[in-house]
Amino acid sequence: MKFKLDKTLSLVAVGVIGVLQGAHAAPVYEIKNIEDFDLNGTLESTRNGYGMAVNADNKSVGVSKGKKKLDTSDEDDDGVIDIEDGIADAEKITYSIDEPIKANNFTFTADENGASGAWIPTFDSVNGTTPPKDTDPDVPESINSVDVNYYDMNDAGVKIGSMTSPEQKVEYTGETADQDYWYYREFEERGFAKTASGSEIQLLPPLTEYVKDSDTVNVGGYSVATAINATSLITGYAGSELSKTAKEKLDSCISGDTYPIDVCIQDEQYPDTNGYSSIQYQVRAYVWQLGADGTVTERKELPLGLSSTSDTVFTAQGLGVNGEGVIAGRSHVYRNDDTDKLAYDSAYWTKNGDGNYEYHWIPMIDDRFSSIAYDINDSGILVGSYQQYLEGYIRDKFFYFDTNNPDSEIVTPNDFYNTTSDLSSKAKDINNKGQVVGFIETTHDKEKPRPKEGFLFDKSTSEFSNLNKLLTCESKGFVKNSDGDWVRNKIEVQDGTGVTLTYSSDIKVVEANSINEEGTIVGTAFIRKPLYKFDDDGNLVIGENGLPVFDVNGYGDPLTSYLPRMVVLQPNGGEADEAFVNANNCVDDNGDPEDYKRKGAASFAWLFALPLLWLRRRFK
Repeated sequence: MKFKLDKTLSLVAVGVIGVLQGAHAAPVYEIKNIEDFDLNGTLESTRNGYGMAVNADNKSVGVSKGKKKLDTSDEDDDGVIDIEDGIADAEKITYSIDEPIKANNFTFTADENGASGAWIPTFDSVNGTTPPKDTDPDVPESINSVDVNYYDMNDAGVKIGSMTSPEQKVEYTGETADQDYWYYREFEERGFAKTASGSEIQLLPPLTEYVKDSDTVNVGGYSVATAINATSLITGYAGSELSKTAKEKLDSCISGDTYPIDVCIQDEQYPDTNGYSSIQYQVRAYVWQLGADGTVTERKELPLGLSSTSDTVFTAQGLGVNGEGVIAGRSHVYRNDDTDKLAYDSAYWTKNGDGNYEYHWIPMIDDRFSSIAYDINDSGILVGSYQQYLEGYIRDKFFYFDTNNPDSEIVTPNDFYNTTSDLSSKAKDINNKGQVVGFIETTHDKEKPRPKEGFLFDKSTSEFSNLNKLLTCESKGFVKNSDGDWVRNKIEVQDGTGVTLTYSSDIKVVEANSINEEGTIVGTAFIRKPLYKFDDDGNLVIGENGLPVFDVNGYGDPLTSYLPRMVVLQPNGGEADEAFVNANNCVDDNGDPEDYKRKGAASFAWLFALPLLWLRRRFK
């Protein structure tokens, strides 16, 4: 029996059912990309790493974000200081037509049988990108100007995502001294596919140019590829038409004489202080079909969830695709055709007998403000989340829905407490065994941000597990002492003043993004590292011994914090039953999800916000 939030089945009965169904134990997991209690989870010379997808061959794709700012502030040292055992600062990326464009996102692959070692992130170039470790500020051609994101990969090794074009420049004719060029790109975001042989295919949007009277200008267009199935059917979204405001801005660029037209358009493309660009599009869900020769054989726009002839900007996104070609995502819609009830809701699209896609709304009650569908498996089970007030606050709740029974209702699974608690949760992926991964909050603070951890949900048993509770002790950062007891591994680091910081290893899986049929999971984990002090100019403070100086709290104690890194988890063949719990008695204050006021002067700011990379994919 499945619990539905809108039904009157008592919570007591549901709890009993949950216990009975939970008799089948969840698998035990090991983190596979650990080396010396550190995570090999990002590219060399980058700060953060994120695992995005894994295929049936245990090959994965990910993104490194934030190139390290290598420090040269020590006057007595002509070399470059790179923090290997702590948290380094990242280069500040600014958006300006007056400065050369620097990229901030770098794509990588990681393979269980990789040439460099199991699950080692390996730089994978797209659109001419260069490895972040090879950047030389004195060699302009080595500076990467192309931002790339990987989002998915199928079993044939076809990788998909979005990218920018390389930097272009035009001679500067303004009045600023010592400026030679203006800088721009031909497009700011475009979907692409990269085959296993290395061929790159751009997934063009329907609109790349704007025409005014006799003038035709390049605006680049907008497209993103988010998911791909075994037949290389790709879904995503694209700009189908410019907004009214965008057209007005482009008209001004064409008639103005302050900048060259391409430079003016780029200036309007860049986000303002609130993160918004003036060049907006009507966005629609799309599919692109790759043929055997790696070319795009078909491009189709999927219908919006409503009919409109107004200038209002409406959006639809394809975010998941199954083997049957059913697309999961979301669209603006008037609920039940009531124009007073505009919502941005989860949806799916199926092909009819004529080969055209039909839109299907997933019904939501009025108390749910919006919803989104992230993925769908070959059995037609779709997973997503909705927003609703719970205990006085807006929370996200994970749900699943059987698209083969469209008259059924969505199912909101019980979480840790055999109830539908007020803990926000989002599902990111589902495999054909009905295993779902995502993230969930783990504390019940009302007024404070809540830390999040990865979860595994088994639809066949309704068992909902915190992934950190399924890990072996070694994967949590524990070692056995001489008495045979599990204790946290201790790390010692010295700073520039001679102070030695001793802290406990701590690894926390905060988001699970993808799971394959064998149960391999990739996502993001936070790993604990020392914090170092920076001066007002953003340079490391270096001690007399040439080492960076620890940052300290108000009591003078060195601080530690957390870095996001790609994480790879694989079942070790065991089950997390009572015997596992007894044999893996590795619980201390660092592992208690209800208490984040820990010893050791640790800063937990990172734990309260999941990586923004996924939000860029899903919510742009």
